[in-house]
Amino acid sequence: MHVIDGTSNSIKSFLKTLSPVDQVGAEARAAMLGTRSIKTSSKTWAIDMAISMIDLTTLEGADTPGKVRAICNKAVRPDPTDSTVPHVGAICVYNDMVKIAREQLDAVGGGDIPVAAVSTAFPSGRASLEVKKVDTEFAIANGATEIDMVIDRGAFLSGDLVKVFSEIEFIKSLCGDKAHLKVILETGELVTLDNVRKASYLAMAAGADFIKTSTGKVAPAATAPVVLVMLEAVRDWYSMTGVKIGVKPAGGIRNTKDAIKQLVLVNETAGPEWLNPQLFRIGASALLNDLLMQRMKLRDGHYASPNYVTLD
Repeated sequence: MHVIDGTSNSIKSFLKTLSPVDQVGAEARAAMLGTRSIKTSSKTWAIDMAISMIDLTTLEGADTPGKVRAICNKAVRPDPTDSTVPHVGAICVYNDMVKIAREQLDAVGGGDIPVAAVSTAFPSGRASLEVKKVDTEFAIANGATEIDMVIDRGAFLSGDLVKVFSEIEFIKSLCGDKAHLKVILETGELVTLDNVRKASYLAMAAGADFIKTSTGKVAPAATAPVVLVMLEAVRDWYSMTGVKIGVKPAGGIRNTKDAIKQLVLVNETAGPEWLNPQLFRIGASALLNDLLMQRMKLRDGHYASPNYVTLD
């Protein structure tokens, strides 16, 4: 494996070793895996696994402390009538809501649920390194144990890979052992699957603990071919380095069928070791309600009334 020391030559030399993505082949394989069905006996397991992988997210300018507290309550007990439903993987909020989310989770028995903060001038990534530093340090100081940073896509697309690499490396150093770093590639703006693969490897080499598809603010987001390429990247990175990196698709995963397709992609590409919340997350808001409705259908044989789940 080529050593990457952060210099332009080392980064470019490493990326040249990557084989180009067969776009037609990736799209065909993703489409084929999307047709896989699972047995009814496995569906409850899949639904519960998907619930445990959700980064329950609210990233709106109109977010209020009340709304954040409400989704924290829901994160701990997604279905107040059924204690067997697992809690979600994390709460994902803007920086100014981190402290509120952490305090609420701790107050209602969700002490083991991490708070993820979107950071580094989310969603554009266009700010000075000093602003990104303050952004990240503020989130960690207020209780975030996961930082979802965005890369500067303009720098990546213009070929300034050293800037992208060094910023990830710097934010990782701020996280230290206090927070995991999830690096958002914003794949909808990277245009090609080749760029998705290159950005994935660049992020992993710079210290990402997770690679994430999207901010949820740009379409297309977590398409099946994009997620496939990212899963292949973490699988191959593990083969090269012995280090397991997580993947987080976000944006456009809204129902149970979509979520199960993601689990099939994970199992068939990275392997069953990635089928856990430590290595795979789904960034979503509306998805949880559909999973709860489908879970009740499997349990009771009928769909719940519309007021069974809370509207977020």
